[in-house]
Amino acid sequence: MVNINFVPDDYVQGNESRRTNLMYLILFTVVMTALGGSFMAIKIRQRACNAHEKLVNNRMIEIQETIKKFEELQAKRRAMMKTALTTAELLEPVPRSILLASLTNNLPVGVSLTKVSMIQKEPKEKNKVTLTSKYQAAQTTQSESGQNLSPEQLLETHIDIGGMAPTDLQVASYIERLTESSLLDNVALVESKEFKIDEATFRQFKLTAMLRKNVHLTKEDVERIKDKAEDTMWNF
Repeated sequence: MVNINFVPDDYVQGNESRRTNLMYLILFTVVMTALGGSFMAIKIRQRACNAHEKLVNNRMIEIQETIKKFEELQAKRRAMMKTALTTAELLEPVPRSILLASLTNNLPVGVSLTKVSMIQKEPKEKNKVTLTSKYQAAQTTQSESGQNLSPEQLLETHIDIGGMAPTDLQVASYIERLTESSLLDNVALVESKEFKIDEATFRQFKLTAMLRKNVHLTKEDVERIKDKAEDTMWNF
């Protein structure tokens, strides 16, 4: 039996064309939707990256400010340390170890120290200077310009010295040596009395002195005093 198609060919072709166009439209819609979704995902990720970058930049700015403040604190600390060292140098121009070494270096044979103390005081009479050492002329010139010194430089270092000696001759010899010292002035005997240990008799003495003002020791002077102190201790 022969099938006879009464549908016109133009109508069939039109239906096929419409189906094809609809398929292309659906595919186009899917592709555009995918592209739109990808674009939105990229934009969201870009915004997230921008927000993260902004946070990082803000954090870097905070860190830079913290570092700047730390450097300022370090600079202030260095300035304070320098001021403290300068003040310490003014308050104690001669280290106590060097002064003690100088006192030890001048000990006559048989004499020993039992006590050394130092205290700084303001001068009672700023315009009156009494000196006993060979440095009197230089000290007098320096005292005339004392009005230009700071309060720290005007302080006087008083030294109390206690010790033991076989006789008063050694005490007198020690006083003479200290008087000729480049570090001390106004060396004076306060007390000298008899003191017995077992059956041996000694002289227990007390001296007072003052640290010479404007003393400036070089590195060579310090080394010489230290070396001499070590020799004195070994030979004691």
